[in-house]
Amino acid sequence: MNRHAIWTRRLALLAGLLPLAAAAQGWQAPPKPSKGLMPNAVLGKPLFQANCAQCHGADLKGSDQGPPLLHRIYEPSHHGDAAFQMAVAQGTKAHHWQFGDMAPVPGLTPDDVAHITAYVRVEQRRVGIR
Repeated sequence: MNRHAIWTRRLALLAGLLPLAAAAQGWQAPPKPSKGLMPNAVLGKPLFQANCAQCHGADLKGSDQGPPLLHRIYEPSHHGDAAFQMAVAQGTKAHHWQFGDMAPVPGLTPDDVAHITAYVRVEQRRVGIR
C-alpha cells in the first residue's frame, strides 16, 4: 500500500473518531452547513473581514490578537473544515499559539462559516498550503 493510501485511511479513521473525541471532551459535534450548500469564497471574504480579520488579520497573517490562518498548522489535513465550524460555534482552547482561548463568534451560521472557510482555503492554496 502506498503512503497516500495509508494517510487517506488514517484520515478517514480520524474523521470517524472526531465526533467521539468531541463528546469525550464535552464538546458538541460541529455544526453542519445546509445540505447541498456550495461554499463560496467570494461570499466568504466579506464575512471574514467583518468577523475574523480583527484577530486573524485582514491578510490572514494574524495580528497581536490571533494566529495566522496562512500557516501550515491550519492546512486541511491538520485543521479540517469541521474545526472551523467548532471554533466559531463553541470557541476553542489555545493549543498551538499563545494568544489565549478563542471565544465563540456569535451571529455566524454554519453556512457563513462554510463560506469563510472556502475563502481561507483559497488563500491558503495561493501561498502553497494544501
